[in-house]
Amino acid sequence: MFNQISSSLNDFIDNELSLNSDQKKTLLIKQKLTLGDSLQKGHWTTNLCLIASNLAKKNLQDIASALISKLESQPEIAKVELAGPGFVNIFLTREAFLKQLDSAHKNQNSFLDSSNVSKEKIQIEFVSANPTGPLHVGHGRGAAYGDAIGRILQRLGHEVSREYYVNDAGRQIDILACSIFLRKFECFDENSFPSSAYKGSYILEIAQNIVADLTITELEKATLIDNLPEDGEAKIDALIDRITINHSNSWVLIRDFGLNYVIQSIKEDLTEFKVIFDNWFFESSLGSLADKNSEISLALDQVKKEHAYEKNGAVWLESTKFGDDKDRVIIREDGRGTYLSADLAYHRNKLDRGFDTIVNVWGSDHHGYIKRIEATIEAMGYNKTQMQVQLVQFANLLENGSKVKMSTRSGNFYTLKQLIDDIGPDASRFYYLSKQADQHLDFDIGVARSNSKENLYYYVQYAHARICSVEKKYIASGLSLPERFDASEFEGCDELLQMALNAQFVIKNSAENLQPHLIVYYLRDIAQSFHQFYNTVNILKADESEQNNIMRSLIIVKAVIASSLELLGIEPLDSM
Repeated sequence: MFNQISSSLNDFIDNELSLNSDQKKTLLIKQKLTLGDSLQKGHWTTNLCLIASNLAKKNLQDIASALISKLESQPEIAKVELAGPGFVNIFLTREAFLKQLDSAHKNQNSFLDSSNVSKEKIQIEFVSANPTGPLHVGHGRGAAYGDAIGRILQRLGHEVSREYYVNDAGRQIDILACSIFLRKFECFDENSFPSSAYKGSYILEIAQNIVADLTITELEKATLIDNLPEDGEAKIDALIDRITINHSNSWVLIRDFGLNYVIQSIKEDLTEFKVIFDNWFFESSLGSLADKNSEISLALDQVKKEHAYEKNGAVWLESTKFGDDKDRVIIREDGRGTYLSADLAYHRNKLDRGFDTIVNVWGSDHHGYIKRIEATIEAMGYNKTQMQVQLVQFANLLENGSKVKMSTRSGNFYTLKQLIDDIGPDASRFYYLSKQADQHLDFDIGVARSNSKENLYYYVQYAHARICSVEKKYIASGLSLPERFDASEFEGCDELLQMALNAQFVIKNSAENLQPHLIVYYLRDIAQSFHQFYNTVNILKADESEQNNIMRSLIIVKAVIASSLELLGIEPLDSM
């Protein structure tokens, strides 16, 4: 019915309204056909008359009368009403309503008219945590979010590529390697271990797993730690310099081993979290400025031609020309590139791979970085609208009312793996996605462990499991599950079914706005409606004439809950 009504509305716009081409174009964009939010307001509703009257400067009642007459001529439509400020509510016949439900159950995208929507090649870069230690629970929210929007966009037919950007060329990796080196050779005791080094137990674990025959004499150890600066950051930098100069072979081996060890642990945790990346892009692959043919050199050369200048020995990007609040250094006085130079080269690489849209999922602390990257994109001759940035607030994990620490440097943090082991990947993903990503989220694992209505994940899964239980009992009684609705006039499930139909619009809205939490909200509402229905109607003792439609209704609701959960990367449970 969606396509039929949509066709009738488009025909009405073309043939019954005296609009010029621009007005028609505007009307086609602004008019919407949506499901009624309650059956008292119709199965379908449209704002066409409201928009058309404003554009054509004509009486709304006259336009509505003509549209109502056209729609009521269709045998599947029982009645049409003008309501509110100009909405037209459309009521289907009972037979058409049930037929529509059967069609929607067979085709999950039957209401999503994508004929005018081009399918895009979309890249989503997310997580991209520095490979300096295990992922902590703060990273989990970005992982769940990026993966979910990928699944939702794929559902609408887009080609999606998921990418993890590995920052393997920065100072933090040097600090990681230095920390492992110091543990490997026991250069400090616990009380004197450098404050700016990584201290987690995983550092000791990595050091103990290095099987290469590496040695350092007591004299070399004493020389290494002698007369170090007092300042924490200066101390770690001095240690890095001394190790790279005096123990270069050990340094390279330890650095490579430590980096690979951490990356492998991150991959394993993400796999358990049901997040699989199509590509792991290493910053080091961009090369260095010393190589004139490297990607980073070529990218900087591209912007230096027209949009950069030298000042105080450094090279500056004229980013203010592209909306940034100030110009940015891309090459330091000593000839080294800045973080921005690597990001410039990376985004050039991404856009040259032919993506229509690149989506960067960043922590909310990167808000100020958006204008800088937009400036680099425009300076290279690309369109900044090709990039979308989705900011994700780090989640606060609560345990018994206390905030769990998440500092990788201190080593005192709750890992994503610990969370998965505690409440499972599905409950974790559900709660990470339960609120708009750029809003603050307090995640109480105590509630997530409970089997109560307060645990929204349990409440939604319980709805699916309850329907599965009813199905089993229904079949055990010797009845066959119905494949279609019959002509019964029983309407006790209609509100629940109307809500089930709305799943397609929720998913479409979620995809267009990159907001998977809308699906969580929808699951909450349909689970609540089902539980209320279940507690009101004794399904297995209903009249035989009603049972067919009840079971058919529950089969559709179960399918909707299952497919919605799967879009979030969550497996629907058949029993609990």
